[in-house]
This record gives sequence, structure tokens and C-alpha cells, in this order.
Amino acid sequence: MPASSSRSPSAAPLAPNAVIGIVGGGQLGRMSAVAAAKLGFRAHILTQDPHGPAAQVAHQVTLGAYDDHKALDAFARAVDVITFEFENISADALDCLAQHCPVRPSGAILRTSQDRLAEKTFLSDADIPLAPWMAVTDHASLHAAAETLGFPFILKTTRNGYDGKGQARVYEASQLEAAFASLAPHPLVAEGMVDFACEISVMVVRGTDGTTRCFAPGLNYHRDGILDLTLAPAPVQEETAQRAQALATAIAEKLDLIGILGVEMFIDRTGTLLVNEIAPRPHNSGHWTMDACPADQFDMHIRAVAGLPLPPALRHSDAAMKNLVGPDDMALWPDILATPGHIPHLYGKAEARAGRKMGHVNILFPYGSLPGALGVQDALGPLADKPETEDNDQ
Repeated sequence: MPASSSRSPSAAPLAPNAVIGIVGGGQLGRMSAVAAAKLGFRAHILTQDPHGPAAQVAHQVTLGAYDDHKALDAFARAVDVITFEFENISADALDCLAQHCPVRPSGAILRTSQDRLAEKTFLSDADIPLAPWMAVTDHASLHAAAETLGFPFILKTTRNGYDGKGQARVYEASQLEAAFASLAPHPLVAEGMVDFACEISVMVVRGTDGTTRCFAPGLNYHRDGILDLTLAPAPVQEETAQRAQALATAIAEKLDLIGILGVEMFIDRTGTLLVNEIAPRPHNSGHWTMDACPADQFDMHIRAVAGLPLPPALRHSDAAMKNLVGPDDMALWPDILATPGHIPHLYGKAEARAGRKMGHVNILFPYGSLPGALGVQDALGPLADKPETEDNDQ
């Protein structure tokens, strides 16, 4: 797996019992807080939900809106370093926090990742391979995109899109205006369809000294626009896996990242890798590392944020990660707990709503022995259900 030591300014590592501030109170904050505690740190959460997943396990909680400068100021003065667990927050708020202590990853990186137009422009300028795309600012550019990209293509909002939200597929000219009107705010991004073979993702982490580590790529399956299943390592050619890790490393270095970054990529029918999205935080598709690796994605992220050395991103097992979504999956909870080999992770959410991620299950296999589709389905037991392999969630 690629590792780099291109150096950037480093800082002294945090001492034990230092306080790591985490903006956001969801499940990624929860698992980051647990990882911080394992490394001897205390987690302080900024959230609007006193009963949310992260607040349940944190050392301290500040309740407040993410644009409340009074709450931001109190939070920043109580911690030693700050990170965030989701992207739908204000980069300006992170800039305010950075006046008091380091913010890792930076507000500049958040500005890039939370706006699809800025993200694609950055990646294009960095010579990272992407699917064909165009900015759509008005009706004229909408029709120009249709002419250039051809039908079908996908229209996406530039902000706040996740789990399949904020996008529309356009199959013919008669759908153009309705699709444009249904998505807001403008501008939008138009993406050409990929001759899709599969989606993979790579978790890359970069420390304060510039050291980078990459986990093995995972193969992702989606259902209804939501990640359903990740298999690790992705059953792709070794050369493809190495290229994917090299792309993730190049992006992390170009961003001057400190922390962890999820990089989603498509592989088309010719074997070409195309980067889809980046996320400067722990990522759902990296949850398999929690049981298959000596140091998982959350441990690595906290190490990087705290300025600690980064160990190699090794795995001791192959793995399947299955999301538990909504009331239907949660109805299987007693069966999951009774199934040998299932390693359950529940997030502590009070209500199992349709489409809501409630937890996940990891299943381990001996190193190098990840089974094929039938073997994976057999191992899933009560959770077995054929994944929608043609849903590329582009």
C-alpha cells in the first residue's frame, strides 16, 4: 500500500488526557470519540442534540448551533484540537474555531469537499480522472450540458447531497426543465453517465508530518441510493487497487490534508478509475476496518488529528460490512445478535426511520479468503439479500 512522507509543518503531538473537539453529534462522532478514549484523549462534542449518538459517549458536550458564535467560542476554548464528523456545516464556523486552536482537516478543505462544483474544479486542476461533467448555472448551460454529455445524464446539487439525495437522472430533452427546477440551490453540476462496472472507495489518512497511509480499497454496493454493503479488500486486480491508493494519496497531498479522507471512485468497463467524490472525515465505507484492522479508520483519524505517529494501515482479516437501515433491518436485531460471526455496532439512535442508518454489522474472513457473492450472502445470514449491483449511485 502506498505511503508517502512528503513533509508539511508539524506540531507537537497532544499529551494524554488532552481534549479533542468534534463538531457534530452523529455516529461518526460517536465512533471517533470512542477511538479518542482508547488513545487516552477526552472527546468534547459540539452538537444540537443532547441525546445523539456522540453525546452518549463523550466526555463533555456543548449544545449549540453550528453557526452560533457564542457556542463556537465556548467550545473552542475548551478543547486542544478540533475535527468534524460531517460536512454540512459552515466552513466559516471552522475558520472561527481555528482562531483558538488547530482545526483538522481545515476549513479550506471543507469548502472544497462540500461544494461539488468546487470539488470537481479542484480535482480537474489536479489532473485527477473524473467522469465528464459541466457546471449548470442557467437554462442555456443546462441545454449545453445535455448536448455535450448526451442522454442520459445526472443533474446534482452542488451542496447538501448525500445518500442519493439532491440529484435527478435526465433521460430525454423533455425532462430537462423539470429536473432543473426540482433541484436547488443553483448552480448545479451535470455529470455524464459512466459505463459502470463497480464503485470502490479508499480511506487515506495523512499526519501532521506529511506521512500518508491507505487502507485497502473496499467494493461498495448501494440500495435506494444508500450504501448497503462493502467488501474488503475489493476483488479487483492488484494494479487497480494500487492505482486507486495512489490517486487517494495524491488528493490528500494536494489538499495538504491532516486527518482522514474517503475517496469514492468508479471503475468503468475498460478498467479506468474515475474519482466520484471526496469526504474529509471517517466514511461509512471504511467501517469494515473497525474489526479487520489493528488500527481502524477512527483510530487513524484521531492519531492524525492529535499529531501522533501513523502505523501502517494493515488488515489482519478480510471483511464484509453490512449497514442496518431503518425499521426493517432493526427488526432483525435479535437474529443478528444470535448469529455466530456477526460483529454488531449500534449507534444509539432513538427512532428507526425509513432510510436512516441505525448501525452496521461486520463479518470477518481469514486474510486473503474473501468469498464470492454466494459465500458473502451465506455469511450474512438473516441480513442476506442480493445487492443491487447496477445501482452506481453516481
